[in-house]
Amino acid sequence: MRIIEVKDARSKREFLEVASLIYAKDPVWVRPLDTEIEAVFDPEKNNYHSHGIVTRWLLKDDKNNPIGRVAAFINEKKAWLPAQPTGGTGFFECINDPQAARMLFDTCRDWLAGHGMKAMDGPINFGENDKFWGLLTWGFTHPSFGMSYNPPYYQALFEDYGFKKLYDQETTHINITIPFTDRFSKIANWVMKKPGYEFECFNPAKADKHISDIEEIYNDAWQNFDSFSPISKETLYEQFHEMKPIMDPNLVWFATIKNEPAAFIICLPDVNQIIKKFNGKMGLWEKLRFLYYKRKGTMNRIRIIVLGVKQKFQNHGLESVLVKKLQDYTIPSHKYVEAELSWVGDFNTKMQALHVATGGSPGKKHRTYRYIFPD
Repeated sequence: MRIIEVKDARSKREFLEVASLIYAKDPVWVRPLDTEIEAVFDPEKNNYHSHGIVTRWLLKDDKNNPIGRVAAFINEKKAWLPAQPTGGTGFFECINDPQAARMLFDTCRDWLAGHGMKAMDGPINFGENDKFWGLLTWGFTHPSFGMSYNPPYYQALFEDYGFKKLYDQETTHINITIPFTDRFSKIANWVMKKPGYEFECFNPAKADKHISDIEEIYNDAWQNFDSFSPISKETLYEQFHEMKPIMDPNLVWFATIKNEPAAFIICLPDVNQIIKKFNGKMGLWEKLRFLYYKRKGTMNRIRIIVLGVKQKFQNHGLESVLVKKLQDYTIPSHKYVEAELSWVGDFNTKMQALHVATGGSPGKKHRTYRYIFPD
């Protein structure tokens, strides 16, 4: 076996295609769009390149067939925040062979150590944590758009190498054809009527204002979490540009208190229900098919990607209202039957309580690991 760095068109293509080998017999897997993955490594499409570096490799067998892949990266805004300088690894795919996995992890470790790192987190994204983040350890069912999926044996490959749990990421599934409990609804309805509290869904004509509000709320809400780094307006514009073709404005809501941005929720239809048929491609033919399936109502699941509340408003019941606003739309529209709340870290007890309050059921568990390099 040998490692090669991904540099040319052929190795980039093999980096994408090796996943099809790993999941050839897995009926649940949904191949991510090639353009989504390549965008991560494109400085023109991912502004993390302005404050970080990334590289990726292929693992080939003795017959020159790709049997694994991995990437390593350093986000300069976060790398120096933990107790030890920490880089990242992600986009890991590998056959069920500990030696093969070790070669991939060793390559990441050596590269990161060469750039001054003392540890690596993974599997994570060279970008925001709403996609390509965490190792699936429980709930090997249909992955919604942006959520990581992998074979069960990956957990042993990571842990046998020496990766230790950093935190778990919990996902809740909600049947949104059934009204929430009386208690949940009463709280939400009471909060909605409070003087100075206003709620509105996404208005394309006010996109700039909405994006500014998200930046303000997000950077306040998460500022006290470990390894937090502020999200930039540039990153938000990139994300909304990606979401625009699939966004349902009625699934994105904002709350203000006395005209101050206070909270937001962003949900997307689960496009994986459509793109599963596309084998990672999104050319003209796939775009036409996408529009056809979208109009046909193929997407009947949604993913609640992020819910943020400014710290000073976190005990005001805004979360309940925003989630109920979604259901007030989804029940009469008959467009969606299930919502996935994903994900919440096991360190975020307030959001864990909201997951329980919705009456949903545990759906999946992902894990983010850290490996501290030996001296």
